[in-house]
Amino acid sequence: MSVSLAGRGAMAPLLLLCAASGLLLAAVAAIPPPEEAARMARYVLHSCDWGALATLSAQEGLRGRPFANIFSLSDGPPGPCGGSGVPYLYLTDMEISVQDLEVNSNASLTVSLAQTPYCRKHRYDPQNPLCAHIIFVGSIVKVNDSEADIAKKALFSRHPEMENWPKDHNWFFAKFNITNIWVLDYFGGLKIVTPEEYYSVKP
Repeated sequence: MSVSLAGRGAMAPLLLLCAASGLLLAAVAAIPPPEEAARMARYVLHSCDWGALATLSAQEGLRGRPFANIFSLSDGPPGPCGGSGVPYLYLTDMEISVQDLEVNSNASLTVSLAQTPYCRKHRYDPQNPLCAHIIFVGSIVKVNDSEADIAKKALFSRHPEMENWPKDHNWFFAKFNITNIWVLDYFGGLKIVTPEEYYSVKP
C-alpha cells in the first residue's frame, strides 16, 4: 500500500488539532451500536494501544503450538482523525514471536476495550460480550519505505518511548495484513466482518 506524503507540512496543524481534541471527544463519544459491527471493529482497534498476538511457535519444544504474546500497536495518532484501521507494530528479530513469524507469518491479533476506561466504568468483566473485543486473522508483513513514515507517526505518537529503544536491536515497522475479522460486542455470538466492510467505514 502506497500513500503520498506530499503536503504533509500543510496538514500538520490539522493533525495537531485532531490529536488535541481527541481526548475530549473520546470521553464523550458513544461506541458504535451492536448492529454496526464493522464500525465497532474500527472503533475498538483505534481505542487500543496494545493487543495479544498469537503465532505458531517455531521454538524448540513448542514447535507448532499456539504462542500468544503482548505487543504495542497503533492504527494512527490518538483522536477521531487518526485511525486508518491498519494495525502497525514496531518489531525486532530478537523478539521470540517475531522469530516464529519468520517461519510462518500467519497470526491472529486480539484487541479489547478491557484496556480502556469504558469497561471499567460500566463494570464489565473482560469476558463480558459488552466489553467488546475484536479478533483479527492474517499475517505480519514489513512495511515498504513509502509506508514507514505513516507507521512511525502512528506508533511513536502513542508510544513515545519507542524512539529511545536500543538502536542495535534493528527495529523495523510492520503491519498486520488483515484477512478475517470477528467481532464480539453483544450477546448472541461472534459477528463476521470482511476486510472490505472494515476499511470502508469510519470508526
